[in-house]
Amino acid sequence: MSTFSGLNTAYTGLSAARKGLDVVGQNIANVNTPGYTRQRVTTSAMGGAAITGKFATGARVGQGVSVDGIARLGSMQLDTRVRATAAASGFSAVRANALAGLEASLNEPGKNGISASLTEFWAAWQGVSNKPGNEAAATALIGQATMLATQVATGYQAVEEQWTGAYKQLKDMEAELNGTASQIAAINAQIRTVQASGGTANELIDQRNALTTTIAALAGGTVRESEHGMVDVLIDGNAIVSGDIVRPVQVAGGIAMGADAPRLEWSHRPGINMAASGEIAGVLSVLAPAADGGILASAAEGYNNFARSLATAVNAVHNGGTNTAGTVVGDFFSHTTDPAALSLKVVPANASGIATGAVGNGNLDNSIADAIAQLGAGAGSPDSIWANFVSGIGASTRVEMQQADLAGVAASAAVGMQLSNSSVDLDEENLNLLAYQHAYQGSARVMTAIDEMLDTLINRTGIVGR
Repeated sequence: MSTFSGLNTAYTGLSAARKGLDVVGQNIANVNTPGYTRQRVTTSAMGGAAITGKFATGARVGQGVSVDGIARLGSMQLDTRVRATAAASGFSAVRANALAGLEASLNEPGKNGISASLTEFWAAWQGVSNKPGNEAAATALIGQATMLATQVATGYQAVEEQWTGAYKQLKDMEAELNGTASQIAAINAQIRTVQASGGTANELIDQRNALTTTIAALAGGTVRESEHGMVDVLIDGNAIVSGDIVRPVQVAGGIAMGADAPRLEWSHRPGINMAASGEIAGVLSVLAPAADGGILASAAEGYNNFARSLATAVNAVHNGGTNTAGTVVGDFFSHTTDPAALSLKVVPANASGIATGAVGNGNLDNSIADAIAQLGAGAGSPDSIWANFVSGIGASTRVEMQQADLAGVAASAAVGMQLSNSSVDLDEENLNLLAYQHAYQGSARVMTAIDEMLDTLINRTGIVGR
C-alpha cells in the first residue's frame, strides 16, 4: 500500500468533517424557519481493494470515508398524520365559525333580539285591549309590529349575507387550491432536475411538504410518492397534481341561496363532482340546501317559518273582528309565499284597521285584542317557535365548537409530534459541531504526520552518516 494513500484517507476525513460542519451551520441558521426539517450528513467507510497473487501484501486498510448524501430527517408517517388531522380540523373549524356567526346575528338573549320585540308586541296588543280605539295605543302597536317585521327581515338578510360571504370564501379556496397545486407541480419539476444532476433537494422537499399540508387542510389531499423524487397529490382518489402536471378544480352551481347548490368539480371533467373534505367540504356543507342539512339555508327557512307562524296566529284571531266603529277588518300581517321573512308587512295604517272586538259585542269590546295579546303563551305559539329556533342554533353551535376544539387538539398534537422529530435542537447541533470540529482537527493531524513521514522518506533517505 502506498504511503501516499494515507494522505487521501486523511483528506476524505477532512472533507467529511467539513461537509458535516456545513450541514450543522445550515441547521442552526434555520432553527426558526417554519417548515424546515433538520439534516444530517450520511457517510460510509471506504474499504481497501483486495489484491491476490504474488503482489498480495496481506491485510489492507480502508481508504477513508465517503460522503453519500445529506439526509432529511423527516417522517412520512408523521407528515401523513398532520395532513389527516389538518383536514378534519379545517372541516370542523369552518362549520363552527359559521354557526358562531349565525348565533351572534340572532342577538339572543338581549334587548335587541326578536324575543324582546315579541314581548313588546304582545304588550302593545294588551295596551290596545285596555284602550280600544285609542289612536296612541294603536300607533304604538303598529310601530312595534313594524319593528318586529323589520327585525325578522333583517335577520333573514343577515343569513343571506353570510351565505354570500361563505360563497366568496369558497371561491377564494378554489383559487388557493389551484394555486397551491401549481406550486407543488413546479417544485416537483425542480426536484426532478436537482436530483438528476446529483444535487440535494431537501429544502425544496420542505417547501413541498408545507404546500401539501395546505391542500390537505383545504380539501383533504393525500400524498403518494412518484418517480424521480416527485409526488402525486390525490383528492378523492384522483390526482390534482401528478408529477409536474396540474388538474385544476372549479366551483359550479348556484351563486345565491335558494338556487342550485354550489359544488366542486374537475375543470377537465365538467359535471363530475369532487368529493373533497377539509375546509372546502365544511363550506359546502354550510352552503348546502336545507333539505341536505345546510346550516344557512336551514336558518333562513327558520326565519320564514317564524314569519309564517306569526302571521297565521295573529291573522287567525284578527281576521273577521271589528274595530271600534263596528267595521269588520281583515288580516293584520301580510306576506308573500317565499321568502316570507322578507315580505312580512303590517296591514293596518291606523286604529281603524285594527280589530279589537268580536262582531255583535259592541264597539268597546276588547275580546279580539285581548286574545291576540295572549298568543305569546302556549306550546305552538310564535314565541315557542322562535325559542326552539334559537335554542336549536345554540345547541348546534356548542356541538360544533366542541368538535372543532377536539379536532384542533388532535391537529396540534400531530404538528407537535412532527416538530419534535424534525425541528432543529440547538443542544444537539452544538454537540455535532464539536464532534465534526474534533474530527476535522484529527484528520488534519493525521495529514500532518503523513506529510512529515513523506518528507523524511523523500528528503532524508540516504543521508544518514554524512
